[in-house]
Amino acid sequence: MKKLSVYLDTSIINFLFADDAPEKREVTQEFFRDYVKTKVYDVYISPVVIDEMSKTEDEQHKIRLLNVVQEHHLEILNIEPRISAIETLAQYYLQNGVVPQRKLEDALHIAISTVYEMDVLLSWNYRHLANLNRERMVLSANIQQGYMKILRIVTPLEVMSDEK
Repeated sequence: MKKLSVYLDTSIINFLFADDAPEKREVTQEFFRDYVKTKVYDVYISPVVIDEMSKTEDEQHKIRLLNVVQEHHLEILNIEPRISAIETLAQYYLQNGVVPQRKLEDALHIAISTVYEMDVLLSWNYRHLANLNRERMVLSANIQQGYMKILRIVTPLEVMSDEK
């Protein structure tokens, strides 16, 4: 069976260090230990994730976040060849209320996941990404724009199981 292709948004990496949310932190650490490190899935991030982490004001925390990319050998997608399609799709999401206007990065995460035909966009962002209503809106928008592959937008819990 083909491995799932999983795109991580920035919230996933952030929750590796979320002392204020110990349950989500533990789940995220387990996901990295049991699924990323062991390459159960093909896991990707994008330059958008790097940019978001680079904007972290706390210098120590920024270094920890950026180190995750090297430590776990996360593959950074080269989005340049498809940047036009990604930006067009992200703008479509913003203009059509799929994602709130002020959430360009979220729109870009979805567009990158769609254009690169990921199976899953993994996020802890329930409000703007990982919820059923958003997933349905994305599916509808993607079909209208000619993208037929279904993109699941879920939390790490939904891609973890006792049977790896």
